[in-house]
Amino acid sequence: MGGVLGKNESPSSPKASVPETKLEAKITEAMLRRETEGSSIRSFDSLVLKFPKIDENLRKCKVIFQEFDEDSNGAIDPQELKHAFNKLEINFTDEEISDLFEACDINEDMGIEFSEFIVLLCLVYLLKDDPSALHAKSRMGLPNLEVTFETLVDAFVFLDKNKDGYVSRNEMVQAINETISGERSSGRIAMRRFEEMDWDKNGMVNFKEFLFAFTHWVGIEDNEDEEGEESACAHLD
Repeated sequence: MGGVLGKNESPSSPKASVPETKLEAKITEAMLRRETEGSSIRSFDSLVLKFPKIDENLRKCKVIFQEFDEDSNGAIDPQELKHAFNKLEINFTDEEISDLFEACDINEDMGIEFSEFIVLLCLVYLLKDDPSALHAKSRMGLPNLEVTFETLVDAFVFLDKNKDGYVSRNEMVQAINETISGERSSGRIAMRRFEEMDWDKNGMVNFKEFLFAFTHWVGIEDNEDEEGEESACAHLD
């Protein structure tokens, strides 16, 4: 996975006028490559039906999160994240790890909480391109989460109708209308979902924004502080 965030690639982003960090540009480029494969999701309803299973599988990340949270304070700090990447044998540079940390530390408290950690893992999944990391991911249990991460990527591809790496308001309305055609409330539902995703209010949603909204939709944040018995059953087999 070495140098994933720092490669120079020729295709320019269709949203080149939008200010982006280097990491955001790499995420968009990776999504554009993935979108050429299309999506297996056919309606928003079919996506909603997947929420319980996605929720269940994402919560299994808690075991990995707790392992990386070396001081058990409920958050992964920058140094712990570097240790985590070393354990996973993911060869990111210090700058790349710092960029990921900053991108996922939404509340800017210098700690990656559980829902933020899930987003970070999914971004790493999207950006991964080094087969040499597969053995390490197997040892840490990540292959068992790849189907779930791929579902999240697939969901974004479904929403991004024009395949430009972003979801617009109109695309969200189109996705909802395909599901609940004829209901007057469909437009309002689409706008509410879009506003939940569009954190920076620029009228476009990138994959990172989508992931944070998705963890909220499936309820990851609701029980983030639950301890004990639940985590004991969360081993990834």
